Amino acid sequence: MDTADYRRVVLIVLDGAGAGALPDAAEYGDEGANTLLHVAQSCGGLHLPVLERLGLGNILSLPGIPPARHPAAAFGRMSERSAGKDTVTGHWEIAGLIQEEPLPTFPEGFPPEIIEAFRQQTGFEPLGNVAASGTEILRLLGEEHLATSRPIVYTSVDSVFQIAAHEKVIPVEQLYQLCRTTRRILDPYRVCRVIARPFEGSRASDFRRTSRRKDFSLPPPGKTLLDKLQDQGVHVIGIGKIGDIFAGRGIDRSIPTKSNADGVTATLRILGEVPEGLIFTNLVDFDMLFGHRRDARGFGRALEKFDAELPRLMASLKEDDLLVITADHGCDPTARGTDHTREHVPLLVWSKKLSRGRPLGSRSCFCDIAATIAEALGISFGGGRSFLRDLED
Repeated sequence: MDTADYRRVVLIVLDGAGAGALPDAAEYGDEGANTLLHVAQSCGGLHLPVLERLGLGNILSLPGIPPARHPAAAFGRMSERSAGKDTVTGHWEIAGLIQEEPLPTFPEGFPPEIIEAFRQQTGFEPLGNVAASGTEILRLLGEEHLATSRPIVYTSVDSVFQIAAHEKVIPVEQLYQLCRTTRRILDPYRVCRVIARPFEGSRASDFRRTSRRKDFSLPPPGKTLLDKLQDQGVHVIGIGKIGDIFAGRGIDRSIPTKSNADGVTATLRILGEVPEGLIFTNLVDFDMLFGHRRDARGFGRALEKFDAELPRLMASLKEDDLLVITADHGCDPTARGTDHTREHVPLLVWSKKLSRGRPLGSRSCFCDIAATIAEALGISFGGGRSFLRDLED
C-alpha cells in the first residue's frame, strides 16, 4: 500500500460507544462498565451487518454480532492514557494531546468566587449551582426560571459549567453571549466547557432541551494534529461538535449538526465538496440522547441506524480515502448514575485499498489515531504509534 496516495481521512467518533472497562475504571466508579456489550444484551442482540462485516464482533463478544471469519477492516481497541473520561479529553487524545492532570470538577457546585464573578460580569443572579442531570434540573428549577428570568446554572461529574434558559426568556443569542462571558471567567480555573442549554415548554412535565445547544470549550493547552495539519495547509473539516471541542482551533470549516442522521448527511455532502484533508465527524446522539438518559434500547436502535447508513458512506469513498471509526469514552446506559464511563473504545479502519482485515491489537493510547492520520496524509507529528504500516500486505 502506497501511503502517499491517501488524500482524505474520514474520522468518525461514535460518541460514548465504549468497549469495556479500562483497568483503572474502579478509580472512577466504573468497574464492570461495557457500553456496547450491555446495549446489545439489553436489546436481545443487535443487527449491525456492516459493522459485523468490518470486524466489530472481532473486537469484543457481542450478542447478535459474531466475529467475522474474514473481516473487511483492520480492528482493535484503544485505552485512554489521559486522566478523565469526558468528551473533550477523549477527542484531544484522539488528536494527539494527552492530559496528565484531570480537568477540575465541582460535585458540590461552583465556589463563591466563581458565582460572584458570574453575578458581577453578567448581571444575572443564577438559580441552582448544583450537580444534576439536564432533565432533572429542568424539572426542579424550570418553572422558577420562567417566573424569575434567572438562568439555571448546574454541573455534572464532568468539568462543565452549564447554563439552561428558556428560549422565550433568554433568547438563544443572548444565552450564547452569556456563555462567552462565563468562558472568560472560567479560563483561569481550567473548567473544560461552558455549555448553553436552551429549552422550551410551558411546565415541568413538558420542558425539553432544544437542538441549539452550544459548547464553549477551553482551548487545547498544546498543539494537536488539527493544528499541525492546518499549519501544513491540509484542510480540516469539523462536523458536529468538533468545532466546539477544539474551540475552533485547527479547523478550517465547522459544520454544526442536529442529530446523528444530520451528521452522516453532512459528512456525505463534504465528501462531494472537499477532495483532500481530514473530515472529522462526531455523532453525539449515542451519548446525549441515550447513554446519559440510560436508554439502552434507544442506543441500540441508533447503532442500527448508523449501520444502515454505512454502505452509502463507504460507497462515497475513493481509492485514496481512509475511514476510521472509533469512540471517545463510554456511556454505559446500564451503569450507576447518568454520566460517562471509563472504557476502552473500538477501532475500525477501512479503505478500498485494504485487501483484507487484520488485528490492530489493544492500543495503549487514543493518540495512535493522530499518528496514523498524520502518516497517511504525509506530515510529521510526534506522539502515538502509527498503525498505518499494519494495514499493508
